[in-house]
Amino acid sequence: MKNIIIILAAVSMASCGIWKPYSRPESLRTDDLFGSRFESGDTVTIASIQWRELFTDTLLQRHIETGIENNCDMNIARLAISQAESALKSARLVYIPSFSFSPEVAVSSFDTRKATQVYSIPVVASWEIDILGRQTNARRRSVAAYDQSLEYKKAVQSILVATIANHYYTLLMLDEQYRISSETARSWKQSVETMKLMKEAGMFTEAAIAQSEANYYSIEASLFDLEESIIQVENSMSVLLFLSPGPVERGNIEEQIFPDSISYGIPVQLLSNRPDVRSAELDLIQSYFSTAEARAALYPSLVLAGSAGWTNSAGSMIVNPGKLLLSAAASLTQPLFNRRLNRSQLEIAKAAQEQSAIRFQQTLLDAGAEVNDALTRYQTARNKQPYIARQVESLETAVRSTELLMIHGSTTYLEILTAQQALLGARLAQVGNTFDRIQSIVSLYHALGGGTN
Repeated sequence: MKNIIIILAAVSMASCGIWKPYSRPESLRTDDLFGSRFESGDTVTIASIQWRELFTDTLLQRHIETGIENNCDMNIARLAISQAESALKSARLVYIPSFSFSPEVAVSSFDTRKATQVYSIPVVASWEIDILGRQTNARRRSVAAYDQSLEYKKAVQSILVATIANHYYTLLMLDEQYRISSETARSWKQSVETMKLMKEAGMFTEAAIAQSEANYYSIEASLFDLEESIIQVENSMSVLLFLSPGPVERGNIEEQIFPDSISYGIPVQLLSNRPDVRSAELDLIQSYFSTAEARAALYPSLVLAGSAGWTNSAGSMIVNPGKLLLSAAASLTQPLFNRRLNRSQLEIAKAAQEQSAIRFQQTLLDAGAEVNDALTRYQTARNKQPYIARQVESLETAVRSTELLMIHGSTTYLEILTAQQALLGARLAQVGNTFDRIQSIVSLYHALGGGTN
């Protein structure tokens, strides 16, 4: 017994690293994730608010709630949590002794003598003492796997909320573009009718009228393309909501309210806000404890075993109905012939841990790039907004002026067509820029880890 204690003490000192808890790699880069242009953020971020506070449209809120409840990926994520929870419960049971009930009955006869029956009814117990943390590291790995399943569900929900919102706002943009195009088509049709009347007075030629009619037919044809796009987005959104294809109830893009300024916090917050970043770190944590578990396999394991039951076989004495049988043993097992295999497994675990660390850093860098992209897009759309608005105002004035000049016969049809086409393009661009600004806010909200609650 004294020798076992000495061996255990020596092994414990040699393997102190097995019990060391996980710590985040010191080489992890977090300072410049957003880029030099966006390093002045404070500790407040829009990701800390609930999606209901950012997306105030009640119809959109209803669609998001439906998606969270019914979406296929969300249901799969919930099942993944149940699986990880069951695995965690199993890992916690390793600390409890294992019991088995194995009754045996044997009948024997020698040289035609009367048959004899020998029976034993033992209950066998076995308990591995976790002296080197193998079981503890396995449990820690299971805890990290369970936490990772929770982060996976959050990641799925974050993506789902952002995707539903983007589909919804895309529909609002297409609706507005369809409305503008329809109004323009009606206006151009009236212009054609006016030009036909003025042709009789010799103010316009047949070529001018034909050109105007061609532009009118072109915009009428574009309405069918917009209708097709609307139906495609509606169908795509229905799939997200786990519904059959059909119309999507929605509001108006002009009614959408968003904050004039947004906060994006500091880069290090991505470590706690972004579920995919958290999931990547939890994968690293699992690899860390797998390495510790593989390292523990190189050292001896202590197992306590015992049995208790009844038997009618007691050496040279055969007694009936039986006697109580008790036994107990302790074994210290040191791997010998499979030690090289265990070392190989340790090297494999170390390599997997390094790979997980690289993936963790890459995930963090990707998250920072997404934030930078969203911020750049938001600033671009916001800066363009006043200029596009002034452009629309100027072109509206130009159209009114050319129409008046047309009535008085002091302008050509080319000037009229140019002004009308330029106004249509500017109005559609204005809607597109509004959509870009909204979509950049949604993208930033998702990139910072929002939408998980």
